[in-house]
Amino acid sequence: MGQTLKKLAPGTEENKIKEIGPIIENCYKTHFAGTVEKPTFTNFYRAICETVEEINKQLGNTQFCLPTESKLKQKYEDHHDQGKGRSLTREEFQRIFQDVIFGTGFTGVGGAKDTLIYIFGVPLTALFVKQRLMPRVIPNEIFIPCITSATVFVLAKLNKI
Repeated sequence: MGQTLKKLAPGTEENKIKEIGPIIENCYKTHFAGTVEKPTFTNFYRAICETVEEINKQLGNTQFCLPTESKLKQKYEDHHDQGKGRSLTREEFQRIFQDVIFGTGFTGVGGAKDTLIYIFGVPLTALFVKQRLMPRVIPNEIFIPCITSATVFVLAKLNKI
């Protein structure tokens, strides 16, 4: 649960920018560093998709959304100098990538809501069922922490937290 709360903490967007910087750099080197000619839009879109995939692998729970082709094309034309048919620079690639990713957003925050619902909802539901079926068999002081711990254990085993 601590990991989930860290993702919701203020300032995490700046931390994510710092984390994805080296990944963007590696993908730029892989796709554009050795080329002199202007990349085609298809090659550029493929590089963006592979970069997003690599970021998703590296960061774990957070999943960046892939941009639409039209939005990516607009950002590409906004940031890349179209005049000379030259290759894409590292700075242009990074600016395009940051604009596109932070414009489309990222997922994973909804998972935190689900986790909180499970952690609080399952024990509460179990308590209501216990109170109806067998109110005096297990004291509530023992039952609620046990059910909560079991819920957290199951969520951890399912890689939800």
